[in-house]
Amino acid sequence: MSVSKSNLIKQLVQIYPNLLKKDLIKIFDIFLNEIKIALKNGERVELRGWGIFYQKIQKGRNSRNPRTGETVYTPEKKNINFKMSKELFKIINEI
Repeated sequence: MSVSKSNLIKQLVQIYPNLLKKDLIKIFDIFLNEIKIALKNGERVELRGWGIFYQKIQKGRNSRNPRTGETVYTPEKKNINFKMSKELFKIINEI
């Protein structure tokens, strides 16, 4: 089973029936947008009991095109990494 934004919104509507669905969607969008902005600014996002999202820079390097064999420079780029909390690790691995 995969988790999608619409499934999460449906669950939030069931948990909070007194809130309007459009309000829950707006709150969820604000939450995700704040995470995006923080990561774009190079900040760490820590969600207690869940994990940490952080930005890691992959250095530029010379790589090889496998089809032609020519050397191509690959510029540096930013990646987003996730490190899960110990609590989440225990839940997933049932320790």
